[in-house]
Amino acid sequence: MAFNALLLSSSRVGNTPYLAHALSYIEPLTVSARKWIFIPYAGVSMTYDTYLEAVVNGLAPLKLDISSIHQYGDPKQAIRDADGILVGGGNTFHLLHELYRYDLLHLIREQTAAGKPYIGWSAGSNIAGLSIRTTNDMPIIEPPSFTALGLVPFQINPHYSNVTLPGHNGESRAQRILEFTCVDPQTPVLGIQEGSALRLQDDKLSLLGDKDAYLFSGVEQEIPVPIGSDLSHMLHSAI
Repeated sequence: MAFNALLLSSSRVGNTPYLAHALSYIEPLTVSARKWIFIPYAGVSMTYDTYLEAVVNGLAPLKLDISSIHQYGDPKQAIRDADGILVGGGNTFHLLHELYRYDLLHLIREQTAAGKPYIGWSAGSNIAGLSIRTTNDMPIIEPPSFTALGLVPFQINPHYSNVTLPGHNGESRAQRILEFTCVDPQTPVLGIQEGSALRLQDDKLSLLGDKDAYLFSGVEQEIPVPIGSDLSHMLHSAI
């Protein structure tokens, strides 16, 4: 397989403009891919046209040809005709529901496995894992399955932060992920902080950005993964 993917934790860092922090990460994937199809299905509280406009404006410095899948009568052909695939953030359950609704999940995996660049952020990164069981989102809609793209053989938790508010008695993010590893101790979870990203190139996986990631696997909980780490060994996880 010839995967060429960028999985961003978030579309922003702090108060930076939309996707601005990620331009240097995105640019290498666009050298030979100028025509991109955007999948806005995670956007629930905005129109797809509005979402597309935000992405086009955010990526304007790269001078790409970006259209949205909702503009096409045949979404499958739109994916086939594009040089690359962009999948935005929002609600992961709605995103996956719509991918199943239009029968796109297998096609996207097939196209990305053949080398078509894939760039996702937040929900768009979440679906690159084995399933969406470690999303942070509310299950506002029920997809036919939680099974996702499986570009990487583990779970992803974007926007990872274990900050808790004083006096707040709800579970922390780490406690929620512990619940997952108690139920499924064989499947690792990688929490990636805002501003960081995973770069997948064939059999190489690396951590980009200036913040550590955190690994959860069985009894090992919230193990720091240093900036710039080579995570290629995680591509051979026994699931």
